[in-house]
Amino acid sequence: MAKRAKHKKDAQLMIRINKAERDDFVELCEELDTSAAREVRRFIRAFLKEHGAGKETLKG
Repeated sequence: MAKRAKHKKDAQLMIRINKAERDDFVELCEELDTSAAREVRRFIRAFLKEHGAGKETLKG
């Protein structure tokens, strides 16, 4: 339970994208039995890891 509290989702990121791309993305996520939010979070984590950024490296 402590691990869940550590990764509490308490912020939003709003983006504007083409409606057709959004619809295709959401539809594909549903076909793959995942959610759009989960996949966006996965992308962000991978992007941060790839570029060596994140809370650990930003502390200085």
